[in-house]
Amino acid sequence: MSETILSLDDVHVSFDSLNGKVHAVRGVSFDLHYGETLALVGESGSGKSVTCRSIIRLLSKNASIDDGSILYEGKNILAKSQREMRSIRGKEISIIFQDPMTSLNPTMRVSKQIALPMIHHLHLSKHEAMKRAIELLKRVGIPNSEVRYKDYPHQFSGGQRQRIVIAIALACNPKLLIADEPTTALDVTIQAQIIELMKDIQKKNGTSIIFITHDLGVVAKVADRVAVMYAGKIVEIGTAEEIFYLPQHPYTWGLLQSVPTADEADEELYAIPGAPPDLIHPSKGDAFYSRNPYALEADRYYEPPYFQLSPTHFAATWLLDERAPKVEPPPSIQRRYATFYKKHGGKP
Repeated sequence: MSETILSLDDVHVSFDSLNGKVHAVRGVSFDLHYGETLALVGESGSGKSVTCRSIIRLLSKNASIDDGSILYEGKNILAKSQREMRSIRGKEISIIFQDPMTSLNPTMRVSKQIALPMIHHLHLSKHEAMKRAIELLKRVGIPNSEVRYKDYPHQFSGGQRQRIVIAIALACNPKLLIADEPTTALDVTIQAQIIELMKDIQKKNGTSIIFITHDLGVVAKVADRVAVMYAGKIVEIGTAEEIFYLPQHPYTWGLLQSVPTADEADEELYAIPGAPPDLIHPSKGDAFYSRNPYALEADRYYEPPYFQLSPTHFAATWLLDERAPKVEPPPSIQRRYATFYKKHGGKP
């Protein structure tokens, strides 16, 4: 296993609201290795984006990181001042947000938006930064970049704007790239191009990537490892092959089962029953208890620990306890997971 660039240990994040404190992230721990892509998956509100915004300390004013540590190259991010964080953001750690129109300044030429981080962090001259901005526009696939670098964001298509956001994120050659659902608003063709672009960037630069998504087709294409989040916790983590071929948590089963496929176009789409829990008053037991068709009595009262299935595969479910009855998804559903993974570019 390669060296670790990022390590989260028991991170807790909460938000103050009119109804009380929302416990959005509840004890998240994971490592990210140099040159690796880790996908964070789960329903909306599961804590994926909040976890990653904590890494770069870009949380709203009503948020607080209550406990845990975030080590970037061995140094605690949470101990750094905002001034120190500003020297890290954009230079060492960059983030690509979901909606490029909220990331780009509509009143500023795109070339200037790409050049400014290089002037600030790399101390390039305006001429040098502008020259590199044009090169970056070429690299991310903007046609006629020698002319279009003078254009404003509204003069580009949605897919091109997302490419410009990626160019800004790459301007200072960051070691860590956080991609927060960067392909969600794009059509399938443009989505595939963006994914290939990011894979190419990673291959050339050795960039470590955290890819936040709810699209398991994207996960199959990009991820080395997958962390499944539910109600502010990671409930299962493993290699992409382990998650698609040997998922162990009932929530992971539900996510995989709810993905539509062309082979099952006439069948009713599966949906996980119920709704995510209230994180103002988290349950004492397993947060997935009320939605889990395989729930045990222990799930009602006790939070399950992580059970280790391999050196890289862990799942937090009482079904893996040696005292629990033997329960697993039907073989037909398991075959569906594996078939879906291979069809979307995963390793056979």
